[in-house]
Amino acid sequence: MAATKDLYSALGVPKGASADEIKKAYRKLARQYHPDRNPDDKDAEERFKEVQHAYDVLSDPEKRKAYDEFGSADGRGRFQPGDVNFDLGDLGDLGDLGDLFGGFFGRGRGARQQSRAQRGSDLEVAVNLSFEDSLKGLETRIPVEVETSCQDCGGSGAKPGTSPTICPECRGRGVVSESQGLFALSQPCPRCRGNGTVIEDPCPRCRGTGRERRTKRYSVKIPAGVKDGTRIRLKGKGEAGIAGGPPGDLFVVTRVAESPVYKRRGSDLEVEVPMSLADAALGTEVQVPTPDGRVSLKVPAGSEHGKLLRIKGRGAPKLKGGKGDVLARLKLEVPKKLNKKQRELLEELRKVS
Repeated sequence: MAATKDLYSALGVPKGASADEIKKAYRKLARQYHPDRNPDDKDAEERFKEVQHAYDVLSDPEKRKAYDEFGSADGRGRFQPGDVNFDLGDLGDLGDLGDLFGGFFGRGRGARQQSRAQRGSDLEVAVNLSFEDSLKGLETRIPVEVETSCQDCGGSGAKPGTSPTICPECRGRGVVSESQGLFALSQPCPRCRGNGTVIEDPCPRCRGTGRERRTKRYSVKIPAGVKDGTRIRLKGKGEAGIAGGPPGDLFVVTRVAESPVYKRRGSDLEVEVPMSLADAALGTEVQVPTPDGRVSLKVPAGSEHGKLLRIKGRGAPKLKGGKGDVLARLKLEVPKKLNKKQRELLEELRKVS
């Protein structure tokens, strides 16, 4: 099935899909159809092999190019000897033609191995924080599901105690040549699919894929002052690389709960301060809450509703040092019910105003 079905359809991606889109589709399907999650399900096992084969071809630039051109993973799909029509012109300079075709088709095992080594995918995981913890910072451990090299076979795909063997058909080159009259056309080896090696006895744990999904736990330091959506990078903690490639990175994204007291504005914290009409008109002193405790604040006479008063250096920590400010916004409160004395005084005030 894996050898005949369209590989892009097998992964559910369009033909022009990017490398990241192909990786994302593969991870999703491999997780869904992995035999460990579908024991004794032959259909799921076949689907898993199909997805693995499609990714093996489409994740390799050389194999994908050959597949797109010839219509099959082994390069023998739509291409037929009669399809090629070379205008040879002057055959007196066949040496140059040999250089041309040798350079295009004859890239050997070294180039193939270099193209197969790929950096592992980056991962992203969210961590939930209270507003108070976001201001103080903390260290926590987070679980991350990653695709890594198989523990039993070390990523080789071969049963422990055995090793992949050199492909007898291409002798480890990963490509085979097919005579086309005057020329020899190189194409990916159908036996090893361009790998240069074959696995005679697959690893039981990973079924020859060389990879498995595991949950790892990492310690991460959340610095004081992080905001909602802050991304913290853990270098090399993403998915393992392919064929000796470097691992990807892990990005921890902070999700900070809203505060019942403050509104955050960058590193500044805004808080509402209730104010009576008399205090606003005559001026007063109020206690304002800050993350470090209450602070006395002088309210000047004649302050209007919505006026902002700044308390420097008492806001949220800045990631590069220092702190923001606390912004006290005055909120004028008008009493809904008045007693007799209050009404008399306000009526007198209205008369003199």
